Amino acid sequence: MRGRKSMAVAVRNPQGEIVLHEEPLTAKIYTSNWGQWPLVRGLAMLWDALGLGIRALLWSGEVAAQEDEGEKVEFTGPVAWTTIAVSLSFAIGLFFLLPTFAARWLATYVNDDPLVDALFEGVIRLVVFLAYLWVIGQFNDIKRVFGYHGAEHKTINAYEANAPLQVAEVQKFSVQHTRCGTSFLLYVLVISILLFAPLTFSDVEPSWLALLLRFATRLALVPVVAAIAYEIIRFSAAHDTNPLMRMLITPGLWLQKMTTREPDDGMVACAIAALQPVLAADGKAPAPTNVVAARSVGSPASAD
Repeated sequence: MRGRKSMAVAVRNPQGEIVLHEEPLTAKIYTSNWGQWPLVRGLAMLWDALGLGIRALLWSGEVAAQEDEGEKVEFTGPVAWTTIAVSLSFAIGLFFLLPTFAARWLATYVNDDPLVDALFEGVIRLVVFLAYLWVIGQFNDIKRVFGYHGAEHKTINAYEANAPLQVAEVQKFSVQHTRCGTSFLLYVLVISILLFAPLTFSDVEPSWLALLLRFATRLALVPVVAAIAYEIIRFSAAHDTNPLMRMLITPGLWLQKMTTREPDDGMVACAIAALQPVLAADGKAPAPTNVVAARSVGSPASAD
């Protein structure tokens, strides 16, 4: 969970306890006035996904590796860097290289039209993304991750409805949320189709240079696409009672059915434990005093 001033991560250790880590948000993207400018603030979403997200995952891996009480296992150094490098390389290959090469190949069968080429690329990227979500959703471990995702949404929905942050009350709420990262990714994919369309470089020779330019420009424009997508999701979520905005939001809510599951009570308790210190840091709630088995095990692992 992330607030304006701090972030918190809550996970289950092998003994079934909720283990909590908190840290302040000190990066300039959070603390500077310019970090809240329209379009610029969308970069915070990327920072969360790549920076805080990776660190939180590495730390949760350390907690999961603790066999005995008090034993510390560090998931850092070469192991961490290798994991991150392989994961990012896989993502770049699957969601950038594959659609670009496939679209270029298919376009040669339809008069090599640049607009058709761009459309093929966007559609292939969207299909690959949906197929990827469906495939990983068949694994039991990922189903559990999606359950925690649902618990996160339920907890935020309960807080925004001013409901008590108690497991039984939180369970009454939906696993979908208008500001979900899944919806954000869908906006990114759709916007990229429009933004990348003019950049096919079909008239550049040799062909390998054209493909290289396409790939480089797409990577370079990811922050721009993310910034635009963030502003759209922020605006649509703030006006979700408007019929037109509901139409814009609905596809993202549908997609969330692939990335969320109904959580069990333990998952909801974990989500509540992560939200409470964030609210306290923002001055929106008193500091938690009765979180069951919550304790800190140090800073999230950094890959250095």
